[in-house]
Amino acid sequence: MNTRAIAEEYRLSHWAGIMQERKESGLSVRAFCKNAGFHENSYFYWRRKLREATCEELARIQDKPNMVQPGFMEVRLSAHNPLPSIIHEGPIPVCIETAGLRISASNEYPIDKLVTLLREVSSIC
Repeated sequence: MNTRAIAEEYRLSHWAGIMQERKESGLSVRAFCKNAGFHENSYFYWRRKLREATCEELARIQDKPNMVQPGFMEVRLSAHNPLPSIIHEGPIPVCIETAGLRISASNEYPIDKLVTLLREVSSIC
């Protein structure tokens, strides 16, 4: 590992600690940055760098260099191959699995909370 990579790793570690402190403080980003004496833009820059480094490491660990880009995509069912009709009583299990992550819920789980969860997960990578 060269000195630039070591310095970058140190900075990422340092900012990860700062972000953990901000989270534990309960303050908004703006208030925390003002109290800490640095600009919000620095905080958001390093948050983005941490996310990118995390995604790169995850891709390296999983040995999948071409990970799917985060976000949502439309899924369409073929008219000639519809899903079978199933009579089901009670909650219907829903499972979303991607990039080694599985999210399970029932159809009774509030859709707005599921969308928020998916957005949070997709913002990590």
